[in-house]
Amino acid sequence: MRILVINWQDRTHPQAGGAEEHLHEIFGRIAAAGHDVHLLCCSHQGAAEQESLDGLVVHRGGSRNVFNYYVPWWWKRFGHRLNPDLVVDDINKIPFFSPLFIRKPILGIIHHFFGDDIFKETNVVAGSYVRFCENLVGRIYRQTPISVVSESTRIECISRGLPEKNLSVIYNGIDHRRYPMSISTKAATPTIVSFGRLKRYKSVDHIIRALPTIAQTIPDVRLEILGDGDDRRFLENLASELQLTDRITFHGFVSKTDKIRWLSRAHIAVNASVKEGWGITNLEANACGTAVVSADSPGLRDSVRDGVSGLLYPYGDVNMLSRLVSRVLIDRSERDRLSEGALRWASTFTWERSAREMLDLCERVVSHHTP
Repeated sequence: MRILVINWQDRTHPQAGGAEEHLHEIFGRIAAAGHDVHLLCCSHQGAAEQESLDGLVVHRGGSRNVFNYYVPWWWKRFGHRLNPDLVVDDINKIPFFSPLFIRKPILGIIHHFFGDDIFKETNVVAGSYVRFCENLVGRIYRQTPISVVSESTRIECISRGLPEKNLSVIYNGIDHRRYPMSISTKAATPTIVSFGRLKRYKSVDHIIRALPTIAQTIPDVRLEILGDGDDRRFLENLASELQLTDRITFHGFVSKTDKIRWLSRAHIAVNASVKEGWGITNLEANACGTAVVSADSPGLRDSVRDGVSGLLYPYGDVNMLSRLVSRVLIDRSERDRLSEGALRWASTFTWERSAREMLDLCERVVSHHTP
C-alpha cells in the first residue's frame, strides 16, 4: 500500500513536538513492514527538499506560515504522479481540509483541539484564525474516518460534530529500546523535572510559582527545566522575580540522551499543561522509572493512572501542585511505590502495537472507500 501522510512538520523541524514523534514512530514502522510511505511537510532551513527519514520518503516544500495553502497546490501538481492508495491528514491546529480537494481515501488524525486555549499561545488575530478553522472540522471532515490519540480527544471530537462511528482511539507508545524501563539512582538533592516545549499553554509557570512553597519544607529542592520555546524569556523573568534563579536551571533544548538522563535522575516529573493530545511526556518519565504529578486536563489525564503511575491535580491549582510534589519528595515509600507503578504502566504501551492498530485502520479505510 502506498500512503501519503500530510503534516505541517517532520521530526527534524526545530519546532517539532509530540505530533511529529507520533507520526514518525507509527508510520516508520508501517514503512518497515513493507509499505511505501511518503510524508509531505513544510521546508525548514538546512533541510533537503526530499530525503528518506525513518523509512519515510519526505517531501518538503512551502514555508511553515502558509503551508496549508501549499498543500492543495502540491496535490494538484504532484498528487496524480504519486497516486497514493490512502492519504493521512494530520489535523493539527490549522487543518488542511483535504476532503475538499482530494478524492482518494482519507484518514484523519487528531491529537487535540486548541479551542480558546490558543490565545494562551498567540495573538488575537492568529488565535481567531485557528479557532475559526477548528470550528470547521466537524463539518468538512464529517464523512472522514478519524484516528484520535486519547479518550479525551474522542469526546471532544463528538462535541464538535464528528460522528462517533467514524472515530477510533489509537494510543501513543514508547520505544522500550530507548528508555531504561528501570528505576535508576536518583540525584543527590530533591529534583523536579519539567520538560517539553516552552509554550504558554504548557503552563510551566505553574511549577515555578509552586516552588517557593515546596522550598519551605524541602530547602534544597531543585527544578530542572528541559526544552526551549517562545515562553522561555517570560519564565526566566518569573524565576528572577521570585528569587529562584539559584534553584532553577533552564537547560534549553537537550538531546534525547540527556533528556533520559535527567528523567532517570529526577525524583518527580511535573506536567502542568492546560491540554494535550495524550501527554506522551508523562509516559517518557514513567519509562525512566519516574512518577509524574500532572494536571488533570484533557489528554494528560489519559496518560496517567492516578495513584499508580503518578498523581493528578486540578489544572491551575498551584497550591495542590505544591502539596503533591512536596508529599512525593518527602515520602520515600510513596515515591518508590509510584515509581514501580510508573514502570508497569509504561510497559503496557508500545509503538509496535500502535503501528499495528494504525495499519489495520488504514486497510479498513481503503477497503471501505467508495469512489
